[in-house]
Amino acid sequence: MPTKEEVVDALRAVEDPELGMDIVELGLLYDVEVEGPKVKVIHTLTSMGCPVGPMIQENIDQIARSMPEVEDVEVELTWDPPWSPEKMSDDAKFILGFG
Repeated sequence: MPTKEEVVDALRAVEDPELGMDIVELGLLYDVEVEGPKVKVIHTLTSMGCPVGPMIQENIDQIARSMPEVEDVEVELTWDPPWSPEKMSDDAKFILGFG
């Protein structure tokens, strides 16, 4: 079974195309739970009206399902706590000018 860290690392391939950065660096990934062959990914979006939200969710699902020994994936979108630029990594803040 993959570890939480392996799933998080794999999810770095999921990009927000509007910002050109991955969901981990942007602070959109809130949690990953691994229970045997089941993976649950809890994430948010930069705004409720994010037009690429469905695409991001689909990419999360596809990448998690492509991992060895993963049989079931649940992708949960949450707005609590709300996303803010403070959740971004220092590198993302620098690149996007939130320094």
